[in-house]
Parts: sequence; structure tokens; C-alpha cells
Amino acid sequence: MYLLSANEAKTQFGDMLLKAQREPVQISRNGKPVAVVISAEEYQAIEAMKQQFVQEKIARARNDIANGQLTDGETFFDQLLD
Repeated sequence: MYLLSANEAKTQFGDMLLKAQREPVQISRNGKPVAVVISAEEYQAIEAMKQQFVQEKIARARNDIANGQLTDGETFFDQLLD
């Protein structure tokens, strides 16, 4: 990952965009990371993975409902705490 300060990102904006096409660019302010710039292609791939994950979760939930595999709210929250 390429690292830039916020000031460097501002003064080298065009160069930063070119670098982001090849690898993520982390921008920091006062030594702390505040943003990451990625290519549009990489962003779209991440969004597609998130969408697929949600669709798979929904399909599993529908299957569980159809098979009567339900959990009441109290049990669900108890399992979260374990």
C-alpha cells in the first residue's frame, strides 16, 4: 500500500490517482490513517462481494425458515454473548 500525508495527496492529486489504479493509497493526517483511495474497479469488486454475501445470507435464512429452523430472540442474543 502506498502511503501519503494529506498535504502530499493534495499537492500530488493526479499522481495519487494514477498510483491508486495499481494499488491502494493510504492518506494520513497528523500521522493517523484517515482514508484509502482505491481504483473504481477494485471498489466495484468489493461492492459485488458485499452484495453476494448479503444474498447468500438471505438465501440461508429463507432456507432455515422453510425448514423450521428458527431461534427465538432471547436465545439468539444469549448466543451472541457466548
